Amino acid sequence: MLTLAAVSCLGLSGCYTPQDRAIGGAAIGGATGAVVGGLASGRAGGAVAGGILGAAAGGIIGANTAPPPPPPPPRRCAEFEVDPYGGRHCIAWY
Repeated sequence: MLTLAAVSCLGLSGCYTPQDRAIGGAAIGGATGAVVGGLASGRAGGAVAGGILGAAAGGIIGANTAPPPPPPPPRRCAEFEVDPYGGRHCIAWY
C-alpha cells in the first residue's frame, strides 16, 4: 500500500496549476480511498464511501499544494536621464 501511495505521488509532480493538481489529487485520492474503504469494510458501500471521501480530500490537498508561479523577470533600464548633479536615473524600462 505504501508503494502504491509513493508511485501515485509521481503523477502530481508534473502538474503546476491548482486546477491540474486538484483533478490529479481527486483521481488518486478517490482510487486509494475506494481500495482502502473496500478492504476495511469488505462491502461495496465501504468502497464507495472511501472513494468519495478520498476524492474530496485529494482534490482539496492537491489544489492547495500547487507551487507558486515563477517570479517576473527583472526590470532593466532602457533610457537614463542625468540630473543637475550628474546622477543617472532610469526613466524607461524594458
